[in-house]
Amino acid sequence: MKQQKVQEYEYCGICEEPKEDGIHLYAMFLCKECEHNMIHTEPREEKYQYYLSKLKNINQSTLHS
Repeated sequence: MKQQKVQEYEYCGICEEPKEDGIHLYAMFLCKECEHNMIHTEPREEKYQYYLSKLKNINQSTLHS
């Protein structure tokens, strides 16, 4: 009997898409693509402000009931 691998996906806090690989930064999951894009974005680029606004959500705790 062949064992099936269960894929686990989490929603990225930046692109808000379900992804399999990434990192956790406090309570926020960041997919590898967004992590890479953030690292390679210069402060003068328009996308930089977008990333900053998304990262402000890191400190917001999630309530589990």
